[in-house]
Amino acid sequence: MITTPITEDLLRGALDLERTEHGVLPHRLPAWVRAQYADGQLAMAESQPSGVRLVFRTRATTVELDTLPTKRVYTGAPPRPDGMYELLVDGILAGRGSVRDGNTLTVDMTTGSAELRTGPVGTVRFTDLPEGDGHDGKDVEIWLPHNETTELIALRTDAPVERATDRGRRVWLHHGSSISHGSDAAGPTAIWPALAASLGGVELINLGLGGSALLDPFTARTLRDTPADLISLKLGINVVNADAMRMRAFTPAVHGFLDTIREGHPDTPLLVVSPILCPIHEDTPGPSAPDLAHMSEGQLRFVAMGDPAEKAAGKLTLRVIRDELARVVAQRSKEDPNLHYLDGLRLYGEADFAELPLPDQLHPDAATHRRIGERFADQVFTADGAFAAR
Repeated sequence: MITTPITEDLLRGALDLERTEHGVLPHRLPAWVRAQYADGQLAMAESQPSGVRLVFRTRATTVELDTLPTKRVYTGAPPRPDGMYELLVDGILAGRGSVRDGNTLTVDMTTGSAELRTGPVGTVRFTDLPEGDGHDGKDVEIWLPHNETTELIALRTDAPVERATDRGRRVWLHHGSSISHGSDAAGPTAIWPALAASLGGVELINLGLGGSALLDPFTARTLRDTPADLISLKLGINVVNADAMRMRAFTPAVHGFLDTIREGHPDTPLLVVSPILCPIHEDTPGPSAPDLAHMSEGQLRFVAMGDPAEKAAGKLTLRVIRDELARVVAQRSKEDPNLHYLDGLRLYGEADFAELPLPDQLHPDAATHRRIGERFADQVFTADGAFAAR
């Protein structure tokens, strides 16, 4: 077996690669951003490699990847499955596997405390891969677990590895909440942005950050400075369920976020997507909190803790946010023809909730991720969509 150093040119979807005592750790926010916050939720979310994949060309039929994942355990909640690694050959899923070893982070959502237990490096192994049709083999992608912080230790193959050639695809830069991060998707290529990117024939950079789509200025500057042909922002749910803003702060924050992005991408197609349906917050402000009654029964569900009457004082709900985002985009698009709006209810609305309810009242399941991804591709990447090829 041949060991190939894991370097930046083998990774896509990561904005930074940190050297660790074990290997390298992909990050989805750059180092200068990580120096500007002290929030454990954001630190965990950005270090989980949603949309990050190793990409190379090889004739290898066996591929091994040593990693050190950090797995999350939530006190009182059902155990989470091990993170999934998915290997694609020339764009077709050819193998799936998990690493059972690694670190364990135990989180108590009722107190916010967390305890880390260190563990050993593990290996995911893919065998019997086709050699590929080309004389130099085939394109191989290993999509890393979207929901496990994953240090990369070693890549081994039974044939040499070369850097994959550029396929000339447009780069789609997306920012959103845990729903875009992947929440309860079946695997890293099954999160809705990855599904939409595959259907749209684009290269994804996913800045879906669980619990952290809060219109942070450093996120706007990251989007501004990241090369991209297409940009989308799925905004709203975290502002509500974190009870982070009132209307007085929200509208200027949206304008400022868009202004910053436009400094680096003045003419790039830019799509603002409002929240999908979430019944607990349609008319009830945040914050959200775990439903302790269900946790005592081993179920994780969320409830809205706000008072609907507080809307009069400027507290935000999803209906209010959809109306305001639509208004802001309509106002700005008069001078910015490349700015577009998509109502999140067109991706997942009341009829969808009746058929495919949100299991924890907040996050979509695997089937719903597929529906959202397919609808996004159909409405955004096709001839009349905001991201149609011109």
